[in-house]
Amino acid sequence: MPVFPLHGTTPLTLPAQAPAAPRALRRGERFALPALAESVGTARGHVDQRLCHWGLPEDVRDTARLVISELVTNAILHTDSHVVTCRLEASPRLDRLRIEVADEGRGLDRRTAPRRASTDAEHGRGLMLLNALAARWGVLCPDQNAGCTVWAELRP
Repeated sequence: MPVFPLHGTTPLTLPAQAPAAPRALRRGERFALPALAESVGTARGHVDQRLCHWGLPEDVRDTARLVISELVTNAILHTDSHVVTCRLEASPRLDRLRIEVADEGRGLDRRTAPRRASTDAEHGRGLMLLNALAARWGVLCPDQNAGCTVWAELRP
């Protein structure tokens, strides 16, 4: 199983593909937003509405809103994307929630070393926060010129 380096955390292996659940049990959605600052709030509201519809508890929705905010913000700030694509998928028993955000950037710059934010910095803690909130997370970069997908799994 391939391992991809992550900025600011221990490398994780790609998740194994689980057998597809019957269509009636699957809960998933994909939506695209312009790569603008206003889209962060839109993504947060969309995630909250969808997870509420699926019956996920408030604490899971709180965490998911924070995760989607961080991932969309990073995609907007750190890439030249015009559009970010978000994907949500809940397992049939609602015991796993996967959140993905794909950008149109140039992929991971393997020459850039992770940096620590200074105590008075306004930015630079998003991936540490993601690492603390998610059961697992990772970055998929199939081609250095085709963007990245950052994913996180929450376990209610």
